Amino acid sequence: MARKMLIDGEPAPALEEEATNFDFDLFVIGAGSGGVRASRFSANFGAKVGICELPYHPISSETIGGVGGTCVIRGCVPKKILVYGASYGGELEDARNYGWQLSEKIDFDWKKLLQKKTDEINRLNGIYKRLLSNAGVKLFEGEGKVAGPHEVEVTQLDGTKLSYSAKHILIATGGRAHLPDIPGKELGITSDEALSLEELPKRVVILGGGYIAVEFASIWQGMGTTVNLVFRKELPLRGFDDEMRAVVARNLEGRGINLHPRTNLTQLIKTEDGIKAVTDHGEELMADVVLFATGRVPNTKRLNLEAVGVELDHCGAIKVDEYSRTNIPSIWAVGDVTDRMNLTPVALMEGTCFAKTVFGGQESKADYSNIPCAVFSIPPLSVVGLSEEQAIEQANGDVHVFTSTFNPMKNTISGRQEKTVMKLVVDAQTDKVLGASMCGPDAPEIMQGIAVALKCGATKAQFDSTVGIHPSSAEEFVTMRSVTRTVAGTKPRTSL
Repeated sequence: MARKMLIDGEPAPALEEEATNFDFDLFVIGAGSGGVRASRFSANFGAKVGICELPYHPISSETIGGVGGTCVIRGCVPKKILVYGASYGGELEDARNYGWQLSEKIDFDWKKLLQKKTDEINRLNGIYKRLLSNAGVKLFEGEGKVAGPHEVEVTQLDGTKLSYSAKHILIATGGRAHLPDIPGKELGITSDEALSLEELPKRVVILGGGYIAVEFASIWQGMGTTVNLVFRKELPLRGFDDEMRAVVARNLEGRGINLHPRTNLTQLIKTEDGIKAVTDHGEELMADVVLFATGRVPNTKRLNLEAVGVELDHCGAIKVDEYSRTNIPSIWAVGDVTDRMNLTPVALMEGTCFAKTVFGGQESKADYSNIPCAVFSIPPLSVVGLSEEQAIEQANGDVHVFTSTFNPMKNTISGRQEKTVMKLVVDAQTDKVLGASMCGPDAPEIMQGIAVALKCGATKAQFDSTVGIHPSSAEEFVTMRSVTRTVAGTKPRTSL
């Protein structure tokens, strides 16, 4: 049976009737998580799909990328591999009190881990290509740009330009690291280069307080590097629950990372002893590597969008509606290029909703409520739902806050002085759990299950009636009986 496409909110004629007018029903620019998901699912609905992506390389540029995108090649996946590698440093320390007889000096081979990481992302790059091929999606290697409402131009590696028409065009080009405009910025690196350094640095200065900065601080410290983390706010991880931010900061310091809050870098200077990073307090920090983890910007500069009339916001992100459609009816966008919620699973969700809406006959809006996320620091932080601050701001009445701080069983033997902290934020009137947070070992694995409960609208009473798994840290989420504090909401009450 012929599939229907959505055009201007109305079902379009069957694909078979339209296909003669265009080379493709859908052409996607960008083969990262969102683009690959959208193209595969659209093809499964019967659409004829083409997709283009820049040639593969671990370090991206305006002309280099790779199928799989940031997450697979130079983001979540290689980062998590390095986090695993760094975690062994602390695990080996802890092992001694568990009876393992280890020599005082244990060598770490950075180049071996780097090669293993590269092998894995090469494997995943191949898998993503096969996923596209198996779905019947035509892959073009080269730089794509929008030439018109229904036209895409692809510049191949040899400079040859190809032009294709498409009923729908989807932009899924993601984002790239932003560099601060300070003297000597060319001496610094971004997370792209940090994942592929040929030598493990002995001294590192990191500028930034977001999850990328915190994660790399943990990675390098775990591998024996001296780390100075410089950030502008009082605490790292702006936007997360303030109490949990303080826990992360305490853990970072406890692991030996030097924190420099309320501080910025003003310039980098190359010296015989390395790179001198000068702060706005006049402090001079010496480093072998300076990492800029100062945010990311959407990849829209070379797409020719303004010429076609696609609206961008002040940061260069593509403006879209709740269906991921731009102001040009035939052009759509998903993922980080829209700067909505920049997480890989969110891009996957947006790509799925796009395919269902345009080719599946099912109008689908992405749901951004109760999306869990994690900061893979050591130990990690994971959250879902509202922070305490957000709950207070949005609540119509009182907010109950439940917390549990404890020494994980593993630490009672190892002797590591590092507490796990868990938190539930509850609407006092409805008993609905509004948010959950955890900082401690396995937090992301535990929080994924908690996210299901919040998505289902679970109440605190339902948490309390759930039998825990003993002994585990996770059981604390169903045994927090006493209210730590009750805070009044600031949202005006109404009787309407």
